[in-house]
Amino acid sequence: MGELHADRLTATRRQLLAMSVVGGAGLFAAEPSAAAVKNLRLTVLGTTDLHGNVYNWDYFKNEEYDDRYGNDIGIAKAATLIKAMRAERGPRRCIVLDAGDTIQGTPLAYYYAKIDPITGGSKHPMALAMNAIRYDAAALGNHEFNYGMDTLRAFQRQLDHPLLGANAVGWTSGKPVFPPYILKRITLPDTKTITVGILGLVTPGVAIWDKANVEGRVKFRGLVEQASYYVPRMRAAGAEVVVISAHSGPNTSSSYGDALPYPENAASLVAEQVPGVDAILVGHAHLEVPERFVTNTATGRQVLLSEPLYWGMRVTVMDLNLSLVRGKWQVRTARATLLNANTVPEDPRVASLVRGAHEKVLTYVNSPIGTCTQAMSAASSRYEDTAAMDFINLVQAEAVKAGIAGTAAEGLPVLSIAAPFNRLAAIPAGQVTVRDVAGLYIYDNTLLGIQFSGAQVRAYLEQSAVYFKQVPGPGTYSADEVTNAPTQTAPGGTPDYNYDIMGGLDAPLTYDIDISVPPGNRIKNLAYDGVPVSDSQQFVIAINNYRQSGGGGFPGVTTAPVVYNRQNEIRQLLIDWVSAEGTIDPPSFFRVDWRLVAGDTPLVITP
Repeated sequence: MGELHADRLTATRRQLLAMSVVGGAGLFAAEPSAAAVKNLRLTVLGTTDLHGNVYNWDYFKNEEYDDRYGNDIGIAKAATLIKAMRAERGPRRCIVLDAGDTIQGTPLAYYYAKIDPITGGSKHPMALAMNAIRYDAAALGNHEFNYGMDTLRAFQRQLDHPLLGANAVGWTSGKPVFPPYILKRITLPDTKTITVGILGLVTPGVAIWDKANVEGRVKFRGLVEQASYYVPRMRAAGAEVVVISAHSGPNTSSSYGDALPYPENAASLVAEQVPGVDAILVGHAHLEVPERFVTNTATGRQVLLSEPLYWGMRVTVMDLNLSLVRGKWQVRTARATLLNANTVPEDPRVASLVRGAHEKVLTYVNSPIGTCTQAMSAASSRYEDTAAMDFINLVQAEAVKAGIAGTAAEGLPVLSIAAPFNRLAAIPAGQVTVRDVAGLYIYDNTLLGIQFSGAQVRAYLEQSAVYFKQVPGPGTYSADEVTNAPTQTAPGGTPDYNYDIMGGLDAPLTYDIDISVPPGNRIKNLAYDGVPVSDSQQFVIAINNYRQSGGGGFPGVTTAPVVYNRQNEIRQLLIDWVSAEGTIDPPSFFRVDWRLVAGDTPLVITP
């Protein structure tokens, strides 16, 4: 997190040049001559889905962030890229936007929502960072609503730039409750003023995911519908260029099924169906889309889309090449590319502004939030029932049960699935820290609830049981002799994260896994509360978004009715549970509900 010296900045500019692709003139063009200008380039720089990441830091591991792709994260690194681009292009030729999901996702964000909340006067670290960078505007993201409207309004007040949301409207008035758009007027030497309209849109899934926070207060209309209303009005008000910051993915889809009339991911539909849009900064889907063109069906014009991954890993650079036609500027051509945060150091000013908050949060995540009456380890969870997995299933099932209260699914038995994907996870007896709890759940999955029949539960467990190698009969086996079975799709062995353990909340779901027979007929004695599960029996399953979206190829999950989806991170739910309860008491929830057998004989598995 050191200083950015002049020689490093020069290197940064060279790196940006190498990483960018702009037709003909190269990335960094000289300022125009003093002659009257009829062609120029406007650059839109964009971030999205920052999710409370300022530094290249993993709070759960208490070390620098690292992943297998070599990515770096954080708005402090994005700031260096943005600063370099402004220096090379000229600050008046650059517009800086964000496409939402800013104030949720890390302990840093959580701390200033719940522990030292900004509603009480604290300054949000993301507001400090974004103000230092001088964003021009940002769109609302769905996660902006996670902590309630009071927190969101406090964050909005702390920003020096507008927070846009054209399709977030009053419950009864139908009028936008956030600014729908802004008109930014840019004056360059020897040119006419350029008027750029910037429209903000958010995925309408907020109505489902944060129903408790928005019902009766805010409704969410479709992106196409609201853009169709506002883009002509922006043009009539003088916008020569229209850019949309849309927290809605580029691939048309919805995780909430048919619960709303509007698709969750609709950025490409806006480009296709709404005339007058020049470019869209895309967010929400956590995808890396350097450049995509969508043809508008009404005008035949190409609309530019770009999505810069997430967490500040990338910065979008959209180059809009303008021509002066009959006294007005028009976008002639457009190109986009992404800049990689792992090529630069953190911006020292942004890093220093948030240093105090960062240090507070480091103390928080390494401080006790509760106690545990007995140590829990996940080391053997892949081959025997453990309290560690039961704890995850308990928290997930409780959250889903509370979430379906008052719905048609209320009263159905709630089951939950969890995978033993961290063999090193352990919660000690005695004091428990945030990091201890987070170690049980090392992925950023969110929680859903789906409705399954008894037949689907059995089919799901049969797929899970593919994880085990077949054994000849009863006996004692090592863990490696029975786990991580190779398959056609996983010839190197089925990974631990594709083995799911299922448990019941208010009553036990019990079953045997007979690994002396081939996959497909291994689940025996499946019962709920001691009664055999019938094919038609109905259950609600607490499940993570990775699995529900098809990860692992489990049957039935992608088409099952979704009865709960508030996009709450499972890891944070675990932390919140311990903080609220104060004590984890494994004997109160742990029971042996499943076992490995050969025929009717339990197997003995050694580490």
